[in-house]
Amino acid sequence: MDLFIAIFTGTIIAATPLIYAALGELVVEKSGVLNLGIEGMMLMGAAFAFWAVMAGLPMPVAILIGALAGAAASLLFGVLALTFLTNQYAAGLALAIFGSGVSAFVGRNFGSAPIEALKPLDIPVLSQLPMAGPMFFRFDAMVYFAFVLFAAISWFLYRTKAGLVLRTMGESPETSHAIGYPVVRIRYMAVLFGGLMAGLAGAYLSVAYTPLWVENMTSGKGWISLALVVFATWRPLRVLLGAWLFGGMTILQLQGQALGLALPSELLSALPYLATIVVLVLISRNRQMLALHFPASLAKPFRPAG
Repeated sequence: MDLFIAIFTGTIIAATPLIYAALGELVVEKSGVLNLGIEGMMLMGAAFAFWAVMAGLPMPVAILIGALAGAAASLLFGVLALTFLTNQYAAGLALAIFGSGVSAFVGRNFGSAPIEALKPLDIPVLSQLPMAGPMFFRFDAMVYFAFVLFAAISWFLYRTKAGLVLRTMGESPETSHAIGYPVVRIRYMAVLFGGLMAGLAGAYLSVAYTPLWVENMTSGKGWISLALVVFATWRPLRVLLGAWLFGGMTILQLQGQALGLALPSELLSALPYLATIVVLVLISRNRQMLALHFPASLAKPFRPAG
């Protein structure tokens, strides 16, 4: 039972940064923009949040600084892709490389000393419940906030006029522009939100999940978040389920190594990435489902007429 609880709670925690980053990218892609720079934005969020904690700033302020660092990086992408209409694939890849370099520069003097991690919440009575307490009521605030954001984004996209406008923009920006909506401005807002979420994901990695600084500590989680959006066929609930799936694979490979399974450690470490490839291959076989939810104008540049 203790092993089950450890795997369950570890899965929820490991999935949290993926939930933040993938939900942010989901909103971006729903607007018709493709930002491949999640890895770079996460690294910048991680570096600046860690720097803020080391500087003695309160934990909530440090997390906010990490989120703003991700948003600032996404603004650079927005200028390139939305104002100058550069290729979105190239701009996103450039941002991923840029973020990696900036984070390495910021973190060059951090060393490997750990910091005091974001503490789990102590919920009276509930935290002390047998079995249910450690499984549901002993996480930190950012884990619970991820669920709040999931509910808020789902409601926004499918229950509000603004969400409908955003989704329409992802299908036909020309139509949205023709009826008077500021397509470029709204896409900028979506891109900034995606960067903010990626920054939160990175901040969670450096101040909660792994409370120490390691260069390139995201280890491909930004790319997995991109794959999650496709796996989810651009639907929030599937993003959540997919994040738990990949989080579970991460924890299983750690538990497998701890239990001494007779498998090469390199194979166990590759499990989350192998799962990503397998799932994407299976999803790509169902072209009808992909086409049904795929934003028609994704990654296509748009310049307002006149």
